[in-house]
Amino acid sequence: MDTVNRFESRTTLRLLRAEYAVALVVCSALFLWHLQEIDWVVAVFLFAYIDLIGYLPGAVAFRRTPGGDIAKVYYVLYNVMHSFVTHAVVLGVWGALYGLQWAMLAVPIHLCGDRAIFGNFLKSFSVPFEPHPIPAFVDFDRRVVDTGGEPAPVAERI
Repeated sequence: MDTVNRFESRTTLRLLRAEYAVALVVCSALFLWHLQEIDWVVAVFLFAYIDLIGYLPGAVAFRRTPGGDIAKVYYVLYNVMHSFVTHAVVLGVWGALYGLQWAMLAVPIHLCGDRAIFGNFLKSFSVPFEPHPIPAFVDFDRRVVDTGGEPAPVAERI
């Protein structure tokens, strides 16, 4: 919500997801518009490698580990592979080596789809790898966010 209060209400999260949904629709429309020009090997590779490296190892480790306490490297892999910054570099290098291709739209389609459809953003070390309610956040959400539209009280400045 801001640099001091780093959380999203249900409404602001929906609005953020809607922004990614617009980008997803634009990228998907461009992709479909140029369907005949798509190099499908490149498109499938660019779409899939994000999760093959960034999600699947952490998801498997999370499911195999009692309590879901997994190494931070899985979070780092996820965040690096699901970052627009990473893929600006990857696609920049790809474009320089092989030329710009419509198949490159597979990357923003994947990233925008994750955010718009599934609500998956970058992962914090302080939450489970897979979405599970944290009792402290459930309580926080109830006390601060569900205020019936009233602003939360402001803490006194020290």
